[in-house]
This record gives sequence, structure tokens and C-alpha cells, in this order.
Amino acid sequence: MKLKGTLLFIGDSITESGRWEDAEGIGNGYVRVIHDYLAHRDPEIFLNILNKGVGGDRITDLAARWEKDVLQYNPTVVSISIGINDVWRQLDSPEKKAVLPDEFIHLYADLLKQLKDKTGASIILMEPTILQEDLYSEGNRKLKPYVEGVKMLAEKFDAVLVPTHEAFCNYLQYENRKIMTTDGVHMNSIGNMLMAKTWLKAVLTE
Repeated sequence: MKLKGTLLFIGDSITESGRWEDAEGIGNGYVRVIHDYLAHRDPEIFLNILNKGVGGDRITDLAARWEKDVLQYNPTVVSISIGINDVWRQLDSPEKKAVLPDEFIHLYADLLKQLKDKTGASIILMEPTILQEDLYSEGNRKLKPYVEGVKMLAEKFDAVLVPTHEAFCNYLQYENRKIMTTDGVHMNSIGNMLMAKTWLKAVLTE
């Protein structure tokens, strides 16, 4: 995929990752790693990178701010990472109305249709990462239909699929692996590097 114009990242706290405190608004997470790699790789290409991650967001929250934080910018490329909180809230806040897989996929599809119809942007869909660094955790079991939904939507909307969940699951199988998160969800520098590496490989080979 050719990256030029405005590349907009949107998602939850994993995407936000310090953007409010950063003078550039990029943050210190995987978006920063991608930003810096692309700036070094293609310094002659104008690429305006925007980070619109907001901590705690579920797909319902993305829907509420889609016009303000995505469509109004008329981006060239949009990269979306969402789904972790849709599952996590089922575990840590069971009193909240759950966003189950069918609703998640339905709302996600509507946002992608709006994006295609109103901007014509190229789309990059990132699989939700992990919930705890344990392949068999309850969170990771519940996450599977959301990951499958993202794969289906990537095919339906001709989007680039970034297999971040697969990459994390593969890494978890190494006996000498390093810790990738600070709390089972939010990335440390190793987790951010894995996300960025997986994104770059998927996007730059398209």
C-alpha cells in the first residue's frame, strides 16, 4: 500500500498511548514507532499522521465520535484497532451492557461503509491484541469471535488485515519470551514494537 496524504490511527488506549502529553500528538506507543520508521524510510513523501486513540473506547464509542474524529479529516488511509475493551468490560464491569460479537461486527461494518462512501479512504484493520499474556485466559477465549469478525470485515471491505492477535499468540508460545504488557493489556516497549512490526509488514507488502 502506498502511504501518502493523511494516515489516521483510531482506537482505544493502546493506540492513544500518551498522545495527549506529546507535542506532536503521536504518543509513545506503536503509532510512534510506525511514525518514526516511515519518517526515516521515506523522508521525501509527505505523510500527515494523526492519532485519534481514546482510552477505554469500545466500538460503540468509536461510532459516537466517527464523524468528529475520522470523517471530518477526509483521511487518505485509516488504521483501526478496536475490540479489546468490548471484551474486557465483560470481565471487569459485568454490570455494563455488553457489546457482543454480532453487535460489534454490525457496528464496525457500518463505520467502514461510512468511511468508504464519504472519503474513499484505504482501510487497515488491526486484529485485537490480547487479554492477559496467557493463550488460555478467559479474555483471550472470549476475544476469538471478535478477531474472526475483524478478519471477515477486512475481506468484505477490501482492507489490509494486520494479524496482531496472531502475532501475539505466536510470541506467547516461546519459552524465553519477554513480557509484552504492563498489565496484561497495555503495551510496554516490546509489545509496541511487535504491534508496529506486524503493522509495517502487513501494510508495506500490500
